[in-house]
Amino acid sequence: MTAGHTGAEAVYARYLLVLDERRWEDLGAVVHDEVTHDGRLMTREQFADLLREDVATIPDLRYELRALVVDGDHLAARLWFDCTPVRPFRGVDTRGQRVAFAEHAFYELVDGRIRSIESVVDVDAVRRQVQGG
Repeated sequence: MTAGHTGAEAVYARYLLVLDERRWEDLGAVVHDEVTHDGRLMTREQFADLLREDVATIPDLRYELRALVVDGDHLAARLWFDCTPVRPFRGVDTRGQRVAFAEHAFYELVDGRIRSIESVVDVDAVRRQVQGG
């Protein structure tokens, strides 16, 4: 493992800690002033609002890193969530049911901070659990 990999992994570990601890004011240490999220350019504050909305929907949201692949300034992560949405999540009304699902997220770092995020959330897994299938 190269020093560059260790640096990117450290940034990502700090990022997940900021998210889990809801320290939105510390996002600037790990996320650029502007970030592209799923193709949409937004300010860091707009991105923080998106994260706050996720927590309002899922108050017990915690990011469990299951796999991380680092290639220079590019990271690919498999995150696992075991949580209880209190309102509809991505168009699925969980009716307060606990659900578990994965997210696959891809990040680009620029100058040691996250500049771009593309993610795929397994909403079908949530839907199957709620529908009992």
